[in-house]
Amino acid sequence: MQYTATYQSPIGRITMASDGQNLSGLWFDGQKYFADTLSTEHEFKDLPVFEQTKRWLDLYFQGNVPDFTPSLYLKSSPFRLAVWDILKQIPYGKIITYGEIADLIAKKQGVKTMSAQAVGGAVGHNPISIIIPCHRVIGSNGSLTGYAGGLDKKISLLTIEKVDVRKFFIPKKGTAL
Repeated sequence: MQYTATYQSPIGRITMASDGQNLSGLWFDGQKYFADTLSTEHEFKDLPVFEQTKRWLDLYFQGNVPDFTPSLYLKSSPFRLAVWDILKQIPYGKIITYGEIADLIAKKQGVKTMSAQAVGGAVGHNPISIIIPCHRVIGSNGSLTGYAGGLDKKISLLTIEKVDVRKFFIPKKGTAL
């Protein structure tokens, strides 16, 4: 059985999902791939992991760096899990490009190159937004592209982390606008 709860953030309502013990989803309501990993049968319920996640989100939205991470459960392909593992390592207030992640994955897999577009697909399907910080990924040309929650939310999250978003640009055409 899966369970859900909601959190009202300063930039929009968030839906959380759990297997009963671990956080398995965290989406801005209405975002691209919303509730992608959530089964059709789920129950709204207060759980300790949701209370922990709400505490984490409260700290984050107050501009603090949470010193803990709720227990996470991720299920996907080995490639996506590898990309999400890299996302988890991006420090608060720092950014990385899709190309840099592709290079890291290529090295780990012992191959010469990896597609930045394939990385983008994995980043876009990250089921635990904010905590697994896919908003910290930008295009190699400085483009603020590709956030499933929408570029307005990506900019807000980076601003909370004191990233100077003025040095980046919003593409005229791109993904997850």
